[in-house]
Amino acid sequence: MSDFSREQVEHLAGLSRIALTSDEIDHLVSELGSIVDNVAKVSEVATADVPATSHPIPLQNVTRPDVVGELLTQEQALAGAPDAAEGRFRVSAILGEEQ
Repeated sequence: MSDFSREQVEHLAGLSRIALTSDEIDHLVSELGSIVDNVAKVSEVATADVPATSHPIPLQNVTRPDVVGELLTQEQALAGAPDAAEGRFRVSAILGEEQ
């Protein structure tokens, strides 16, 4: 098992600009060793013939066909609008400026 000293953990925390309590440092002394050991185990089996993956199961998008259906005409779309101008919905300015 990789061993980390209290001083190493304090140094890493300083480099990372992370404020740690004394209890957190004591906890991380053992935790960091375990993390390094587990990364080493993964590195042993991750050889050049094993492709890197972001997910263990191949994913693919589920899509539906893009079929044009019944569409509204411009007049139908604007028929229920409280205000329209030049074939567009007309709304009040939200930033206090007319564009």
